[in-house]
Parts: sequence; C-alpha cells; structure tokens
Amino acid sequence: MKFRIYTAGLPEEAKKIRLEVFVKEQGFKEEFDSVDDTAAHIVLFDGKTPVGVCRVFKDSGSGKTVIGRVAVKKELRGKGLGTRIIEAAEKYAAGTGISAIRIHSQERAAGFYRALGYRDTGESDLDEGCPHIWMEKLL
Repeated sequence: MKFRIYTAGLPEEAKKIRLEVFVKEQGFKEEFDSVDDTAAHIVLFDGKTPVGVCRVFKDSGSGKTVIGRVAVKKELRGKGLGTRIIEAAEKYAAGTGISAIRIHSQERAAGFYRALGYRDTGESDLDEGCPHIWMEKLL
C-alpha cells in the first residue's frame, strides 16, 4: 500500500471515500467545505484502489494544524489502516515545522486517537447532531 498527498484541491479519490463513509454510511450532509480547497489530502491506495483518506490543514481561527475527515472503507477497518493514515498525516504535518496537531474526533472514535497519543483538550460539542471532541497530540 502507498500514500499519495494532494495539495491542489480535493481529489476525486478522496471525495469518493468520504461520500461512502460520511454521507452514505454515517448520514452527514455537510461533508465538503471550503477547507477542502486548501487542505493537503492524504489518500492511501491498495494498488490503484483508494482505501482511506484524511486531510491536514491550518485552522483559520486558532492557527493550529488539524487532521480531519479521517475515513477507511468499511470492509477494510480493523486492519491498522487508520493508524497508518494518522501516522502519515502526522509525518506530513511535522514536515511543516509544527510541534502539535489537533483533531475534532467523533466521540465514538476518541479511544482510537487516545491510543495513538491524543489527549482531550475541550468539551464535547455537536457536528450535525453527532458528538465530537477536540483532541491534541504533541509531535
């Protein structure tokens, strides 16, 4: 498996996975936003098939670097691909000179991020009715 990093807008490979996971599977409606235009999109490929994705961007409000929209195709979950995607995102972010990275995790996925060294930094809030929490990790 190999990663490809896109820095010029949302690639079709990332869009397809996010539609499948966040819109069809989880029911989110506001999946795409202006952040997609400037974020780095990291896509994991198995051969020529995209199997996972995330985006990395600098938050305009806080100025902090954020990992977002982490998704792995349903049939491939539990195989360590999510961990590989987060590690690739952290490596990419560290290459930009930052020392900490944030994620706005769905609460049901927070344990996954805690196991990777992320710590809760805020209270729970709702994103389209789904409980989320801000988390941060020092790199």
